Amino acid sequence: MGVELSKPWFKHYPEEVPKTIEYDNRPLHDVLEDTATNYPDKVAIHFLGKELTYQEVYDSAKKFASYLQDLGLEKGDRVAIMLPNTPQSVIAYYGALLGGGIVVQTNPLYTERELEYQLKDSGAKFLVCLDILLPRATNVKDQTDVKDIIVTGIKDYLPFPKNLIYPFIQKREYNIVVKPEHGGGTHLWTKMLDEASGQYEKHDIDPLEDLALLQYTGGTTGYPKGVMLTHRNLVANTQMSSKWIFRAEYGKETVLGILPFFHVYGMTAVMNLSVMMAQKMILVPKFDVDTVLKLIDKQKPTLFPGAPTIYIGLLNHPKISNYDLSSIEACLSGSAPLPVEVQQQFEKVTGGKLVEGYGLTESSPVTHSNLIYENRRAGTIGLPWPDTDSKVFKPETLEEMPVGEVGEIAVKGPQIMKGYWNRPEETANTIKDGWLLTGDMGYMDEDGYFYVVDRKKDMIIAGGFNIYPREVEEVLYEHEAISEAVVAGIPDPYRGETVKAYIVLKDGKSLTEEELDQYCRENLAAFKVPKLYEFRKELPKTAVGKILRRKLVDEEKEKMKSEEANQS
Repeated sequence: MGVELSKPWFKHYPEEVPKTIEYDNRPLHDVLEDTATNYPDKVAIHFLGKELTYQEVYDSAKKFASYLQDLGLEKGDRVAIMLPNTPQSVIAYYGALLGGGIVVQTNPLYTERELEYQLKDSGAKFLVCLDILLPRATNVKDQTDVKDIIVTGIKDYLPFPKNLIYPFIQKREYNIVVKPEHGGGTHLWTKMLDEASGQYEKHDIDPLEDLALLQYTGGTTGYPKGVMLTHRNLVANTQMSSKWIFRAEYGKETVLGILPFFHVYGMTAVMNLSVMMAQKMILVPKFDVDTVLKLIDKQKPTLFPGAPTIYIGLLNHPKISNYDLSSIEACLSGSAPLPVEVQQQFEKVTGGKLVEGYGLTESSPVTHSNLIYENRRAGTIGLPWPDTDSKVFKPETLEEMPVGEVGEIAVKGPQIMKGYWNRPEETANTIKDGWLLTGDMGYMDEDGYFYVVDRKKDMIIAGGFNIYPREVEEVLYEHEAISEAVVAGIPDPYRGETVKAYIVLKDGKSLTEEELDQYCRENLAAFKVPKLYEFRKELPKTAVGKILRRKLVDEEKEKMKSEEANQS
């Protein structure tokens, strides 16, 4: 694929990992058809006691495809999926692709404001959501192009008697009871499966050009952007993943599916990789430490992709020694930097391998990773993957920086996005001569290992979630009492970073932390809500009036250092 074989990182590749791969020139959904043909009776999904085979998943996906086409789905129409990790999320994803649609992964935590923006920007015509999310979806539907909403519930795939008990649990936990009816623009998932023929029109797909996915990512200069990922992008990154974990065997692995599929990392590293390799997916709709420890002990997963906060949460459980975690063989950590002590402690507890990787939504997502079984280097993001070239550029001139010197990390490869949806200027600013500019500052050592030292962008990564200050600031500025606001990520021992808002009030106005917190919770997804608020008389600024976010972060770090010094 054009990467010079003289690149320094190749000398560290074990012989089992190829430097280049012959990629399948086919649509992503063909992977499900192949696996259902070759492993029809293999368990594809374990979900709260219910199990589905690959044949059952494929049959349901075909029904979903035919149902959407009967509703008017045409090639290229966008299908939004707003679900946690459930069987429906896998079936709807592949079913939408089978029918010729483009999937729009939508976070179930989105507020009405965020949901409306994404549906309008993507032009989605169909939405799949949980029953408890239907009121939110219905409230914004008329402001969007959405014509049909397919509604499902957790109980739809629960075994007896859990399916009868769950509605009562749902009422207790969420204080909401929704009883949607099948008709008009609302369609019940169970009725859809009963009524759909499973006969659908197969569209010609050009894997290099046709989109499989619009995955939304934020930015510091505006609203979230739809990243256009083609079938080839996703197939390539999934094939790369399968080669990297070369000891994993087709049809024999069990993977723990905690990472949400509406996040590109979980979608590739868990869902698409599992389908390609005929792995059994243990789906976890909501991360709960006790539940996950019991699942590992009972279901014996061998692969466990995750984020540092997940591993930290398990390690901090007081009764972790009561559970057998020894089935775990390999874990690839992403979404945030992996602390070395967490890596070492988790490997000691499980006996498996835990390594750090790196990627972006714009790269499907993985571009770099430490080797899992040997030649690992703590504190680095590892080596570029097969067919992936990476350089460090001087930001202003795009000159290549010498080894060991810090610049902007850039990547090139078959997993790099086609561009941003309806944003040609931002695409041109991000992809230069085929190189994706990551916005992350780092360097490469003489052995070809890459290090991230800082972010050029101001994105906050808290608990594995990407949070863009501008989005939070937009909401804060809409409050009638606020004159100025800036949001920054400050160090947090558990979440990696946490969101802090600095506020200047208008003259004569008053506002409490509690009132502001309530306001933010009404207008932002829970993971974006600031955990800390600080009211100030003024904010530090440049001569031209730009608020110095970095100065505030530096102040926080200094404050933490002095507190630690006083404690010691």
